Amino acid sequence: MQTLVVPLIGELPRILNTSASNASWVITVTLLVGAVATPITGRLGDLYGKKRLLLICAIPLFIGPLVCAASSSVLPMIVGRGLQGIGAGIIPLGISVMRDALPAERLGSSIAVMSASLGIGGALGLPISAAVVQYTSWRIMFLGVAVLVAIVAAGVWFLVPNAEPKGIGGFDPLGALGIGITLVCLLLAVSKGGDWGWTGTVTLSLFAVAAVALVCWLWWELRLDDPLIDLRVAARRPVLLTNVASVVIGFGMYAQALILPQLLQLPTATGYGLGQSMPAMGLWMFPGGLVMMAVSPIGARVSARYGPKITLIAGSLVIALGYGISMFLMGSAPGLLVVTCVSSAGVGLAYGAMPALIMSSVPLSETASANSVNTLMRSIGTTTSAAVIGVVLAQMTTQFAGHTIPTEAGFRTGLLLGCGVAVVAALVAVGIPSRRATVAAAPAHTGEPAPSRA
Repeated sequence: MQTLVVPLIGELPRILNTSASNASWVITVTLLVGAVATPITGRLGDLYGKKRLLLICAIPLFIGPLVCAASSSVLPMIVGRGLQGIGAGIIPLGISVMRDALPAERLGSSIAVMSASLGIGGALGLPISAAVVQYTSWRIMFLGVAVLVAIVAAGVWFLVPNAEPKGIGGFDPLGALGIGITLVCLLLAVSKGGDWGWTGTVTLSLFAVAAVALVCWLWWELRLDDPLIDLRVAARRPVLLTNVASVVIGFGMYAQALILPQLLQLPTATGYGLGQSMPAMGLWMFPGGLVMMAVSPIGARVSARYGPKITLIAGSLVIALGYGISMFLMGSAPGLLVVTCVSSAGVGLAYGAMPALIMSSVPLSETASANSVNTLMRSIGTTTSAAVIGVVLAQMTTQFAGHTIPTEAGFRTGLLLGCGVAVVAALVAVGIPSRRATVAAAPAHTGEPAPSRA
């Protein structure tokens, strides 16, 4: 869902008979709705059953592509993409189901693969959607996704066990409203600030509203016995530092997704573009998803032996290595393939370690909620990455054949930023208390984490 419309970005204004600025909402709305829905569905999953919420999330995820496939203007397309955003809660809900349903010996590897599927889906979705758009119709692309969602929903219905809800207390509607206002204003300002101007009235007003709403939301949540997000648990050192690292990893992961496709598709006459077609670009990026899938179980074994903290540090450093070697491999498509695979290996390691760190530090009654917050942190990282890398590439440009394009120096700067933030993620992870306890050993209702061993 996240990469579904990437091949359509340049064609959306023509397809929807609208401006490029309006068409950009097709991407932005999914991000905004997903950010708001993720922590809410996580809490509801803890309270009313994770399988039930998985199926409920599948409904808008199924309807959304159908609305998009039938769209001929920008408004219904935005509505359809917004419905797709509601399905973002499926990943943290699915991770939490595993804690309830799987034996301890299978839990680590299963969580690692499920968590890494966020990156795997994005990596595999790009070439598939590019090929569909190139050789058939963009409407077929959306219809095909709807079929896939129906298959997934059927699998959930028949195969996922219906575990007893472990959440305690009730739902916090004011907390949901508060975090919704905060996230919408913050992410809207970050994602659209480049178009509206970073010092413009609208952008600064959104940042101000987000800050005020955040303070009010924090005050409200700390007063409640059953908050939407237990801030006292979230402030524990392992949870807090894992979430901070998740923001940084999200930033580092997304930088390559913004830069490498452009390098691959720019004309060779620029001196640094590689002149690949859209389907070819997708194929060069495709192995990254396979590497991520292959590395995730390896990361789970490393976590089982040495602790997920070590896996997160290793993943961050591998991401940094991938960006570092890009300085020497930018001149060829095979070189960028190596960069993609190395960076993706690091993402697979890091993404698999994060939920293990979270779930070993929170009670069973809050697993879905805590994983949803962690997923949200990754989304905030990718959104910030899009904004920062976008500013860098917009400021370092040149003219080519009547078009303004980023310079080679701009691309190198963006890749070095990705390298730097990955090193920062490793340093943050160093501060996480070491832990060998399995995620299954976390206590059920006491609110206390499993014993750690530094």
